[in-house]
Amino acid sequence: MKILLSTSEATPLIKTGGLADVAGSLPVALRSLGHDCRIILPAYPEAIENSDGLEKVAELALPGHNQDARLLSGTAGPHKTPIYLVDAPRLFDRPGNPYLSPEGFNWPDNADRFGLFCRAAVHVTMDRCGLAWKPDILHANDWQTGLIAPLLQKTPNRPATIFTIHNLAYQGLFDWHDFERLQLPEELWSMQGVEFYDQFSFIKGGIAYSDQVNTVSPTYAEEVKTLTYGAGLDGLLNYRSDDFCGILNGIDYQIWDPEQDPFITSKYTADRFESKLLNKLALQREFGLPENDSIQLFGYIGRLVDQKGVDLILQVLPGIMDSGAQIVFLGSGNSDLERSLLKLSNKYHTRVGVRIGYDEELSHRIEAGADCFLMPSRFEPCGLNQMYSLRYGTVPIVRNTGGLADTVIDVGAASLSNGSATGFVFDQPDGESLWRAVERAIEFYHRPDVAWQILAMTGMQQDFSWEASAKHYMALYESALQCMTV
Repeated sequence: MKILLSTSEATPLIKTGGLADVAGSLPVALRSLGHDCRIILPAYPEAIENSDGLEKVAELALPGHNQDARLLSGTAGPHKTPIYLVDAPRLFDRPGNPYLSPEGFNWPDNADRFGLFCRAAVHVTMDRCGLAWKPDILHANDWQTGLIAPLLQKTPNRPATIFTIHNLAYQGLFDWHDFERLQLPEELWSMQGVEFYDQFSFIKGGIAYSDQVNTVSPTYAEEVKTLTYGAGLDGLLNYRSDDFCGILNGIDYQIWDPEQDPFITSKYTADRFESKLLNKLALQREFGLPENDSIQLFGYIGRLVDQKGVDLILQVLPGIMDSGAQIVFLGSGNSDLERSLLKLSNKYHTRVGVRIGYDEELSHRIEAGADCFLMPSRFEPCGLNQMYSLRYGTVPIVRNTGGLADTVIDVGAASLSNGSATGFVFDQPDGESLWRAVERAIEFYHRPDVAWQILAMTGMQQDFSWEASAKHYMALYESALQCMTV
């Protein structure tokens, strides 16, 4: 099967979050199953820098866009995944990340930027670039690719279309003038199309017009069909429920594996679990904390935003400090949360370590060195860090939502008895509920037997590899192709 995966980010080219990990890993898994999967994404400077063997293969003349654009072809990563980069310098050759300016604001021309990208993806999909290659499946991801299915819907001999929602909270909302300027077909502006309460919604286009729609965990697929988590699109998702499902993300164990991780101090396995302590000492040293392998060390990696429950962590920090534990943070986001963490780090400099920003190598060292990983998200479509943590024997503390609910089994009498427990799970998104979970983890850590080590080793034995997830996607692709023949 020939598959074109369209995305706004993908490892190892460019990353701001979990979408990049998925978009970089799924094609590798699909190709290992014998399928011809290629990636298309914008030609950001970082993506160009991290690509191999780039060459221009087409000039692009796209309706609704006056910018010069061309298509570059090359490969990415150790697996040499084939890629296409949409090179429109006036739109993509700029500082900041793919979506935000260096000051942290949305680029004001994001509708134009990703509108052009969607048009380019349509051209590649329909083999209008002289590539002599046409996919059977166009797999679009998140709002930045949401116009591809609407633009393809009436095209003869089009491929089947899949749309994956990685986070429904980010929808790509613009206004009528943006819709008009992009010269989109007038019939798309309707309640059944991309119009969303008088706004222009990219993500709604992907959901409404794709042959199959999915999101990145079974629990999140059910949650987004409710008023609480549906972000105004729960009605549409319920309407499409026969063509909507949840497929749990996988993780790449060639990248995330403590037995072969080049970024950590001491490699280890479940059978050599004691070597994990050397990573803990190194992490304490890196953050300027007292080095003591008997001190419980908590970790957090992620965006510093309310969705991730960072404010809840701030509420329970006094209790963590009183217990004698340490905690390290790596992330960026809300400026108030950043300032609060830095202030606490200065106040409790022997207990709290903070790094503002993102550092891929440091994230590996935190996963390897921490005893516990905090992930108290208010909602979490899938989450990857809790799966990384399990692999690294770093016990996750998570809220019972989305992919966190699908991957972490709470410590309780029954789960301890049958050997299935892998972490600490709490229900309500408030500081009191999080503290009860943290308190249980602190008590469990200080038990005099080897209970903590057994719990961590059970997590290491879980299998969240991409192999199973890729097979689920293949079944989804087959369903989409069947839709085309009905």
